[in-house]
Amino acid sequence: MSFIDSCKTTMNLVGFFCSCLPVAFAALSFLWMPDCAQSGLDSCAINYNCTDEYKVVARQRAPTAPEWGLDYVGIGVDHRVTVPIMNVTWMLKSDASLQTLQGSQLHIIEKQTNQSVCVQFTYSVKQQLDPNFRKWTFSLSGLAVEPGRTYTLLAFNLPKPDVGDYAITKQVTIPGCDDKRIQNSQMCLENGSLWDAQVATALSVEKHQKLSLFVGFEVDEHSDIYQVSIQSDGIHFSKNVSKENRTSFNVTFALDVSKLLTCQLLITIKPFFTRCKNDGCRPQQIKINCCSYFPPRTTMIKGSVGLVFAGVCFVYLLRAASYKDHVSASSLAVKQQPQYFQVEERKRVFILYSLDHPLYKNIILKFCAFLTAKCGTEVILDLLDSTRLGTLGRLQWLDWQRERIEGSSDKILLLCSQGVRAKWRAMCGEKRVLLKEDLRSPVGDMLTPALGLIVPHLVRHASFEKYMVAYFEDVCSPEDVPPPFNVTVRYKLMKQFEELFFRILDTEKHGPGRVCHIEGLAEGGYHRCPSGRALQEALEAFREYQLEHPRWFDEERVEDLEVEEQVL
Repeated sequence: MSFIDSCKTTMNLVGFFCSCLPVAFAALSFLWMPDCAQSGLDSCAINYNCTDEYKVVARQRAPTAPEWGLDYVGIGVDHRVTVPIMNVTWMLKSDASLQTLQGSQLHIIEKQTNQSVCVQFTYSVKQQLDPNFRKWTFSLSGLAVEPGRTYTLLAFNLPKPDVGDYAITKQVTIPGCDDKRIQNSQMCLENGSLWDAQVATALSVEKHQKLSLFVGFEVDEHSDIYQVSIQSDGIHFSKNVSKENRTSFNVTFALDVSKLLTCQLLITIKPFFTRCKNDGCRPQQIKINCCSYFPPRTTMIKGSVGLVFAGVCFVYLLRAASYKDHVSASSLAVKQQPQYFQVEERKRVFILYSLDHPLYKNIILKFCAFLTAKCGTEVILDLLDSTRLGTLGRLQWLDWQRERIEGSSDKILLLCSQGVRAKWRAMCGEKRVLLKEDLRSPVGDMLTPALGLIVPHLVRHASFEKYMVAYFEDVCSPEDVPPPFNVTVRYKLMKQFEELFFRILDTEKHGPGRVCHIEGLAEGGYHRCPSGRALQEALEAFREYQLEHPRWFDEERVEDLEVEEQVL
């Protein structure tokens, strides 16, 4: 429980003002100094050291019990630090017993530690109602509390009766840091109340039945260390990573397909926040299905272990899950041939983009997660392959990925934005363009060298079909597409995502007497799955930011002089 040295606390007797005086307790604290000079309130005095020595009178002459008012839980500011607070309100009954009223007393006890505070003040009133013709109302405000704790409140009027008990009690449980009312307090921030890992994953199949799992996530300023672990039947791996000056992490795991006994992989990211440290920090978890990445024969070998009947059932369920998560067509022709959309070899897409803004980077990561989770597509992204990129170097990594794509039926997708347009113009002789997010990235600007490698190959007819161009129409425009790429189809995302995905599959959407559709990918339906909904939220967040900051792109640009100063 925090100790407070100064704050604004009010005890209102209808319009009652408070100034400040420090009063600290072991488990509860508040600061206040009531002003007793109120109309209709006589002989008011405050006592912070309550005792059991108070006047007792006959029951007939004692004032009746008070009534509870509404409680309030929120945050207050102490020394520029936000803290969770509670306001306690009680009222006097408007009856004849107020003529004998000499004051009130309030006890607040923290249930777990039994620490308490008590306030006793004496006064008298001449009228049953306050000057505004309402019940006299007392409000003790700014009581510093802790999330998740339960407090017992007890109040009674003075003098007390000799027989019976006119006290009123109740319990108030403060919500946890996931409650919006207090999640912005410093205590909750240091427990990770606003941390959103924005986890993105990608899988790639290597030689010798090796599976590479890439996990990318955002970090929080109040945690310097994170533990990233993957778990399934038969395997458990974990890595500890240190934040340093980065805003995001990319972690790679190499898995042996033969040791995977189930399709599900549980990915857990455990932070170590300032307050909860090793105990109680809330991890973020996601599950992914990796069975669709297995070579067919591997699945059959795994299924044949044990009884033949059990093996056949396993393969059937595995294929059923694959159909559900990946591709199903609504046209009659596709229903007659469901294997038409069964991809034995997973398609691979190499994503090229510009790091325009942190919110745009989030869109890219959510888009890749959607391609992986919903569409079953293997995504190649520099953010998800930082380890290998750091080993090979930028140009070698880019050229290696291009050669892999050109030697297969896979594709390269250029996602155009203002950054892509500006960097292309810089390659054509205009002023150099560098963005803040390029400086934050451990690999820097990857788009400019990528464009230098792609454009010469784009003009060759043999590789023309390898390249796809798209832009997110909610946050970008057709003008963001560089001139050399105007010769190909430009897809509006997510409106034309279904057409784009047919290109990835090398499948025609339109045929004689039929139009194929893919369940969950048609216009307006992509957000019905969890990964699609996350992508939609990311697009909406960046769109709102653009409306509030019309010059956002100019604000993200970094001058060469600023770069030199950062280097120095």
